[in-house]
Amino acid sequence: MLDKLFWNDPYASEIQAKIEAVEGDCIYLDQTIFYAFSGGQESDFGTIGGVEVLDATKEGTNIRYTLASGHTLHVDQNVTVKIDWQRRYSLMQHHFAAELILELLYQELGSVEKIGAHIAQDKARIDFFWHENISTLFPLLLRKATELIEKNLPIKSDYSDLVNQRRYWEIDGFAQVPCGGTHLKRTGEIGKLSLKRKNIGKGKERIEIYLDK
Repeated sequence: MLDKLFWNDPYASEIQAKIEAVEGDCIYLDQTIFYAFSGGQESDFGTIGGVEVLDATKEGTNIRYTLASGHTLHVDQNVTVKIDWQRRYSLMQHHFAAELILELLYQELGSVEKIGAHIAQDKARIDFFWHENISTLFPLLLRKATELIEKNLPIKSDYSDLVNQRRYWEIDGFAQVPCGGTHLKRTGEIGKLSLKRKNIGKGKERIEIYLDK
């Protein structure tokens, strides 16, 4: 099973790994810090063995990496895996900012149904069914999120099901939430956030989350 070091140490930006399989332009590793798009969080950018990774795709509990055409990497080769750390850290900040806002929304509204999410380097968004203008809740959401951020609380992340690779994050006294993304160590790393509302169709609302870094 692929050892996903981006969960054990999401702050690692470079490791050594061994190539387990090669299929044309695609390779598989024995361990990795290179996150593949999942749960709305974009994939990392970076290189494997000095070759640019064009795509990272989940395949069950494994990850397929598509490299630039013409690479000469081979099975059993030891390679350096590097990710764009500034991008990764920004993704983690936006990801957890969105997680906080979504959990606060659940706690306030109860039955709201999320229908989409996307975490990018410059902003995050969450989409859900709701029949009213969600911006009326922004002052409350921002106040509660800011309180959690200013307390700089520790964020725990671990397996809820090791065999099936299911993970969660937890802040004591606030929430425990299923999530397989990469997570910050403390809430204070998020910084100051702002919210923007978009109506994306009848009965649908979008919250965009921006960070002032």
